[in-house]
Amino acid sequence: MTLKKDDAIKAIMSDFEEFANLVLHQLDLLETLISTGETKFPKEKSKELYDNENTLDKMEVKISDKIINTITLYQPVASDIRKIMACYRIIMSLERVGDMVINVLNFVESIKTPEVYTKLSEVVSNMLIQSSNMVNKSLLAFTNDDKDYAIWTIKNDAVVDELNKKMLKKAIKKSVSSNEDKELLMSFINMNSMVSTIERIADQATNIAEAAIYSIEGKDIRHKDLK
Repeated sequence: MTLKKDDAIKAIMSDFEEFANLVLHQLDLLETLISTGETKFPKEKSKELYDNENTLDKMEVKISDKIINTITLYQPVASDIRKIMACYRIIMSLERVGDMVINVLNFVESIKTPEVYTKLSEVVSNMLIQSSNMVNKSLLAFTNDDKDYAIWTIKNDAVVDELNKKMLKKAIKKSVSSNEDKELLMSFINMNSMVSTIERIADQATNIAEAAIYSIEGKDIRHKDLK
């Protein structure tokens, strides 16, 4: 029984690693596209993002089923359950990150006034880079049992929040100094939705970091101030 349980947990962690790496690849690909400052991306790159998202959806279901079956069939000890449940929480957050990558892609491609995006694209790119780095560090916190990386991720959530405020201030200044029309207004709305989505990617990284601390120490720090 113990051997089967260990094999089942190893299988979960192997699938988790593949899943996490694909999400990180999605973020890297989106970063590359955003950094160009263009609002229209090569069709093959957009298709790759959509195809990968479909793969992530299928993998999420597969891993979730494995987690439920392992707990039901093998009744793992408390430390194993903590690791598995933290893994489950992280999978949920990563699945949402995958959804947000596609949302950001759609928001960019919906912008009708490219000059608006071009003037703000550097801030958007910096936000995405910071959020992606947070996701990467939070995953390392979990896989390496590294609490320091988890704490770094949680504390850096404020950096992305500040970048969001900076972008909004620029957008407001631009809108006041321009003759607004329907397309311009819609572009600002899309920009606001896009940076809010990137901010939520950082929020999911924080959730992953909190799950990592739960796995490492058995402490649930959600909804608590980290000193």
